Amino acid sequence: MADKKKRKRSKDDEAEELPFKSILEPDAVILELFKSYVSSSIKAAAGAGGASSSSSKPLTLADLSLSSSCREVADLSLSSVQTEIETVIVQIARSILAGDGFSFNVPSRAASNQLYVPELDRIVLKDKSTLRPFASVSSVRKTTITTRILALIHQLCLRKIHVTKRDLFYTDVKLFQDQTQSDAVLDDVSCMLGCTRSSLNVIAAEKGVVVGRLIFSDNGDMIDCTKMGMGGKAIPPNIDRVGDMQSDALFILLVEKDAAYMRLAEDRFYNRFPCIIVTAKGQPDVATRLFLRKMKMELKLPVLALVDSDPYGLKILSVYGCGSKNMSYDSANLTTPDIKWLGIRPSDLDKYKIPEQCRLPMTEQDIKTGKDMLEEDFVKKNPGWVEELNLMVKSKQKAEIQALSSFGFQYLSEVYLPLKLQQQDWL
Repeated sequence: MADKKKRKRSKDDEAEELPFKSILEPDAVILELFKSYVSSSIKAAAGAGGASSSSSKPLTLADLSLSSSCREVADLSLSSVQTEIETVIVQIARSILAGDGFSFNVPSRAASNQLYVPELDRIVLKDKSTLRPFASVSSVRKTTITTRILALIHQLCLRKIHVTKRDLFYTDVKLFQDQTQSDAVLDDVSCMLGCTRSSLNVIAAEKGVVVGRLIFSDNGDMIDCTKMGMGGKAIPPNIDRVGDMQSDALFILLVEKDAAYMRLAEDRFYNRFPCIIVTAKGQPDVATRLFLRKMKMELKLPVLALVDSDPYGLKILSVYGCGSKNMSYDSANLTTPDIKWLGIRPSDLDKYKIPEQCRLPMTEQDIKTGKDMLEEDFVKKNPGWVEELNLMVKSKQKAEIQALSSFGFQYLSEVYLPLKLQQQDWL
């Protein structure tokens, strides 16, 4: 009898220790609620598509009549990239033979040449270009780097092989000096040739990982992401190798931090609530952005984002959804439409009674970044984002996802996320 009382008391204590656990519905009820949300969303999207157009093709930049002309790149074959490079070099040779020297006409990727398009909900690159002459002290070195990068890409086209950005840098360390310089010119070359960066056969090292209810082929090998252990499957740097995606998931959970990802993977959250969990372990890399978009477009699943409650967490979310200014020329291929901001949101700090000792004071730089984001068009478009950002700047408080661990290491997977799904609490 005493044992029974003790067991009952320990369960009551556990409920007290985990705020809001008592209002959680059974998993089966939460799943049914989420399924009905997904079903209604699909019907609403189908209705909107039918009302706007008889075709199911998504809206593109070419469909819009914008006041500013913009440029976008496309996936090109290796032979097409090779031809584009040879055309550029022939033009340079003719210019030199005519006694005019040579220069590159490089699309400007400056902030002033970016445009947010609300209809597409992404940032695009306008058509302003700058000349990069060889016979100029200020640009001779960058022009030389551009020429070298073009020559290296041409070699890759001929050999039909891939290399990493690091490999590219080490072909001429004395010229490049720093990898950020070769990386920047690589993006310039991609713009000049009118092709995606992946078309150049230059890839970044593996960074992002995925785990959960997803099966896909990687270069012909079938990968089951439920059987990849806690670490998950590294996202292939070459998206062309990925195909045959299959899933019984209800949603994709995009996680900012590796620590939160590991918690969810170890708890096998994807089995309790069928989902695919993906992270780039911080700043989004190109491979993860391409992979996320491919999953969204092929599997037709909603994407819910879990990021830190600070301006940089929202910045990371916006890069996945609206694109980065650095690679706005390829935003059509790198952005994932309609990502929902699940948490951690500034309003959650009080709503979930996160202790004061787990909140961090915002620095002056944090506050400036938050205020700058409030001026961004892609933030202004979403009133919920504006409200949350204003609350953050006003309270001058931020918190990481790990702040939830103050209620228990598994509070994220046992209470916070299930309750978010139950209440359909996202923006």
